[in-house]
Amino acid sequence: MIPFVDACRALIRDGVRFVVIGVWGANYYARSAGTTLATLDLDAFLPLDAHNLVLAWKACQSVGCTLWAGDEPLGPPTLELAEAVVARRALTTAVDDTGAEIDLTLTMTGFSFAEVDAAKASFLVDGVSVPVARLAHIVRSKMLAGRPKDQLFLTSHRTLLDRLMRREGRA
Repeated sequence: MIPFVDACRALIRDGVRFVVIGVWGANYYARSAGTTLATLDLDAFLPLDAHNLVLAWKACQSVGCTLWAGDEPLGPPTLELAEAVVARRALTTAVDDTGAEIDLTLTMTGFSFAEVDAAKASFLVDGVSVPVARLAHIVRSKMLAGRPKDQLFLTSHRTLLDRLMRREGRA
């Protein structure tokens, strides 16, 4: 978790607009280690803004991450490159030396960045106020995406997710 906190701290320090989504985002709603869900990466949802994406890439690099687009190194973070990535809504990934991955995503099935950002919650972690999508948005997005891994996640954790969503007041 520490690499993620360091990356979130850098993103916030550098003025990057982002919201944590996905399974890692859902974990912020868990109140104990027994209710956390296994995941290997953190998904940071960013607006369709090339300048913001460049800031995100540089913030991740500042904490020792390398940048990737698929299986290829991303190259220097330039505005021109970011504009191409935004135009394609492509996923880029920041990976630290332990293998921890931060997916810098420009899409969240069923939601715009503005919707998610307006309703986000904040969780204080090691002195960092981390912006996190509402659990109801995370679950709904996974339902709408329909990917086999999302369906497996939702089915496997239905009871826990229902309990966490009731606690959030959104079920």
